[in-house]
Amino acid sequence: MNTREVIEKYYETVNAGDWETWLTLFDDNLVMDEQLAGHIEGTQTLRDGVDGLIKGYSKFQNLPKHIVVSGNEACAVSRIEAANASGVKIEANVANYFVVENGKITYLANFHDTRPFDPFVNQKLD
Repeated sequence: MNTREVIEKYYETVNAGDWETWLTLFDDNLVMDEQLAGHIEGTQTLRDGVDGLIKGYSKFQNLPKHIVVSGNEACAVSRIEAANASGVKIEANVANYFVVENGKITYLANFHDTRPFDPFVNQKLD
């Protein structure tokens, strides 16, 4: 897949809740700077975090509004429309920066206001 195809697949799989396919889009040596989770290295760390996403969100949509691709880099402006496990609504505008090499995401950074995610971060899950 070329860079645009990888990025489009990223949003397609997130919005379908297809986390197993989503994980295959990342290089094993991925580096990610995630606004809530912090600095992440390696797909195993990412895989371990998926369970928290599944348990912590009753709904999660990351809807791209604009995607710009330049060579192996891409930036997407999107809107997250989600709800925590008990259904409390979460909405935020987001920007994601990607580096894609050999058809895999090797670097991802996201940028957004963290306050809208308080219902996710502060919930108590059993």
